[in-house]
Amino acid sequence: MSEQTPESTDDTPLVPASVRAIEHTEGRHVALPLGGIGTGNLALAADGGLRQWQLHHLGNHRGELPGALFALRVAQWEPPSNEIRVLQAPPAPPEQTRTPMVNDDHVPTWQRELLTRHRGVQGTTFRGVYPAGRIDYHDDDLPVAVHLEAMTPLVPLDTARSSLPAALFTVRVTNTSEVPTHGWFGAAMQNPLGADGALPPDGVRSPGYGGNTNRTDRRRNWTALVMENHTLAPDHHGAGQVVLAADTPGTTALPAFTSADQFLDFLGARQPFGPRDWAHMPPSMADPQPTGPWSAAGPSPEGSTWNGGLAVPFHLEPGESARLRLALTWHLPNRHMNFTQFGGVRPEWGSSRYWLGNHYTTQFSDAIEVLETVADQWEPLHRDTAAWIRTLTESSLGEQAVEHLAALPAVVRSPTFFRTADGHFYGFEGVQGASTTMWSGDVGGSCPLNCTHVFTYEQGLAKLFPELERDMRESDFDVLQAPDGSIPHRLILPTSLGQLWDRPIGGPDEPALDGMLGTVLKTYREVRTGAGAAWLARYRPQVERLMHHVAGRWDPDETGVLHGIQPSTHDIDLAGVNSFMGTLWLAAVRAAEELALLTEDEAAATHWRDAFERSSAAYDEALFTGEYYRQVLENGDPREFQWGHGCLADQLFGQWWAHTLDLGHLLPAEHVRTALRSVVRHNLRTDFTGFEHPYRVFAEGAETGLIVCTWPHGGRPEVPTRYADEVWTGVEYQVAAHCLMEGLDAEAEQILTGLWARYDGRRRNPYNQVECGDHYVRALSGWSVLEARTGQRWDATTGVLRMSRPPRGGAWPLLLDRGWGSLRHEDDGPRLECRYGTVEVNRLELLTPGGVRSYGPVRLRAGEEQRLT
Repeated sequence: MSEQTPESTDDTPLVPASVRAIEHTEGRHVALPLGGIGTGNLALAADGGLRQWQLHHLGNHRGELPGALFALRVAQWEPPSNEIRVLQAPPAPPEQTRTPMVNDDHVPTWQRELLTRHRGVQGTTFRGVYPAGRIDYHDDDLPVAVHLEAMTPLVPLDTARSSLPAALFTVRVTNTSEVPTHGWFGAAMQNPLGADGALPPDGVRSPGYGGNTNRTDRRRNWTALVMENHTLAPDHHGAGQVVLAADTPGTTALPAFTSADQFLDFLGARQPFGPRDWAHMPPSMADPQPTGPWSAAGPSPEGSTWNGGLAVPFHLEPGESARLRLALTWHLPNRHMNFTQFGGVRPEWGSSRYWLGNHYTTQFSDAIEVLETVADQWEPLHRDTAAWIRTLTESSLGEQAVEHLAALPAVVRSPTFFRTADGHFYGFEGVQGASTTMWSGDVGGSCPLNCTHVFTYEQGLAKLFPELERDMRESDFDVLQAPDGSIPHRLILPTSLGQLWDRPIGGPDEPALDGMLGTVLKTYREVRTGAGAAWLARYRPQVERLMHHVAGRWDPDETGVLHGIQPSTHDIDLAGVNSFMGTLWLAAVRAAEELALLTEDEAAATHWRDAFERSSAAYDEALFTGEYYRQVLENGDPREFQWGHGCLADQLFGQWWAHTLDLGHLLPAEHVRTALRSVVRHNLRTDFTGFEHPYRVFAEGAETGLIVCTWPHGGRPEVPTRYADEVWTGVEYQVAAHCLMEGLDAEAEQILTGLWARYDGRRRNPYNQVECGDHYVRALSGWSVLEARTGQRWDATTGVLRMSRPPRGGAWPLLLDRGWGSLRHEDDGPRLECRYGTVEVNRLELLTPGGVRSYGPVRLRAGEEQRLT
C-alpha cells in the first residue's frame, strides 16, 4: 500500500465550482492554451484531449503529437475489478460542429482511431477561467471520481513568471466506492525534437526525426522523463529538451514506445508498491518492477522518434482522495526567421534563415532547470495565479464578463507574440489558421510584424505587462521611424535588414495613418502607465516629429481636417474628410498637448491646443448628420473602398481612445452619444440568416454581431470599404466600451452579449477570437471593457486613480502599474486591497451617484488592505 502525499496550500481549486460548466458534447471548440509569453503552446480541449502542439516557434492549430494523452487504470482486490480508460470523451463526427473560419474543434485522426480500440470515458465537463481549466471525467463504471486542473502561471505585471515554458497539471482522484482502490494515472507524449512543427507526424515517423532519446531522471521527489536529441546541430530549429515529470513517489516510466496501445498495456501491467520500496534504485532506472518491460531503447532510427510516458501510482481507502502533480516543461532555443515578410523579397537578403533565438531559453539552461524552478515555486506560482483569478471571479463584473475578459491574456501568450533572445518583443496580427487559408495557408504568423494599425486597438498587453508594451514603443521610434518622421506599419526582422521606408509595404502600401496616430496615443498611454519622466524625455521629440509629419502631409493648409489618401487598417486607402481618422487625429493632438505640458513645453502645448480647437469644430460641422458621422469625399478622392453616407461602426475610434486617456470629449458630447446609439441601431444585427457574406464569415445564422459598416439610408457604393460586411470582435469591444463610457449601458450589453454568445465554446473557442488569423490582436481592445465597467482611470504621473463605486457588498478588480488587487464597497465604506506588488495612490477619486468623493493617500503592499476614510 502506498503512502499519501501530504496536501499543501496549493490544494484549493483554481477554478471555482460556481464557474459555468460545459459538457464536452457542447464545448467542442473549447481549447485552453497552455504556455507562457513567447514560449509556444499546447492546448487542453474540453473532451480531455491534448492538441494544438505549437512548441516549435510556429503557430499551427493543427499541430499534432501522436501518443500524447492522459490515461487511468483503477483496480480493486475484492471484488476483483480492473478498468483502463483513455481520459478523453468520445469525439463528434467531423462534420457535426463545423463553423466557418475556425478549427478549434479539430480532433486528430490518431485520437479518433485510438478511441475505437480503447475505452475512453463516457463524458467530460469543462470549467475555465484563464489561465486555468478544469476537466471532470464522468464514467459510471469507475469506482473513482477524477478531475484534472491545468494552468500555466499568469501573474499580471510579472513578465518573468508569466513567461514560463511549462504546463502544470494537478489531478485529484477520489475513491467513491466502499472498498480500497489502487491505480495509476498515465501521462504520455512524443519526443518532438527534430520536428519542424508544421508537418504532422505519421505515428512516430517524420522527416526531421532520428536520434531521439528518452531517459529517466529522479530528483527531489520528482520523476522526470527527459526527452532529447543529441544528434541535432546546436542551432537546429528542432534542437532542445522536453521534460514530462510527476512528483509522486513510486512513479515509473516507459521511456520508449511506438504506439499508445503499448503504453496502455504498460499501465495494465503495473503492480502496487510503497513509495519507499524503490528508494535504493538508481535515479536513471525507469521501471524497477521485476515484471516490467526489460527492453532498452537506444537512439531512435532515422525518420522516427520515441514516445514516452509515466505511470503515477495511488492507493485510496473508501472516501479518500489523492492529489497528483505533473509538469511538462520545454526548452527550444532556436527561433529563426520562419515567416514571409512584407515589402517584397530582396535579393540582397540571400537565402539565409536568420537566427532570432528565444528569450525564455536565456533564462534557463534546459528544461530540467525549468522543472526545478516550477517544482520549487509551485505553491507561490499557484497562489499568485489563484489570487488573480479570484480578483476577477470575486468581483462584480458578472460571470460572463469574467470568463471572457479573463481569456484576453491568452492572445498575449499565444504564438501571435514572441520575444527574441535579446529580449525585444514582437507580434504578428494573429496566428494563421482556418481564416487565412485562402491566401497564406494555416501555419505560421499572420501579417508580420508589430502592425501599428491593428495594434492601435490593443489595450490588454499595455496594462497586463507594460514593460513589453514599452519595448514595442521603443521599436516604433528607435527602429521603425523614417527620416521624414513617418512610421511604417510593419517592422522587418532582423532590424539590420532595414525598414520599409522606400517600398510598398502591403496592407496598405504606404504607412498607415491610423497606425501613426495610434503610436502617439500609445506613447501617452505608456507615460500614464508608469514609463517615467526619463522615458518621456527620450521619446517626446520623436512624437513631435511624427505629429508634424502628419500635419504637413495631410493638412498643409491648416484647415483643421485631414485630406487626401489616408492608408488604414482596412488594408486600403481611405480618403476624404472622415471621423475614423478625424477622431484619431483629434485624440493625438490632445495627447501631444498633454505630453508637452508634462515636459513644460508651453509653446508646443499652445500650438496643439489651438490645432485641436480648430479641428474639432471643423470635423463636427462637416460630418455630423444629426444621426451619425458620415464621410465626405473631396475632388480627386477615389470612390472605391469608401463609405460616404454609410454608418461606420468605429466612426468614433479616437473618442474611445480619448476617454481611455482622460482627454475629454473631442466632439460635442451629445453628438457623440447620438452617433453611438445610431451605430448600435443600424450595425448590430441579431440574425444573419440569408445575409450575404462577400468575403469572410464571422457570424451566421441566429447569431448577433456588429457589422463593420451599413448604409441605413441607401447609397452603398458599388465598391464599398473593404470588410464592410464582416464582424470584428476588436471593433465590437471598442464600441461596447465606448458605449459604457458614455453611459449607454444597454447598448453595450447588446453588443457584448452577442459577442460572448458566439464565443461560448459551442461554435467558437472562448480563448481564440478570430479575424485575419487566430488569437487576433485587435481583440485586446476588450481590456477597455473591464476598465469601462469599473470606471478605472490611472495616471502614474500624478498618482491619481479614478474608479466607480462598486455595488454594495461588491468589488472591482484593480490593475495599476506596480500592483493589483480589489476595491470593495462594504457597509463601513470603501476598502482597497493589494494582492500583488504595491498599490501606491496619491488620491482616489470615487465616482458615486452623489458625486465624486476623494480619498488618500494609500500605500499598500501585497496582503495588505485599508479602509478608506
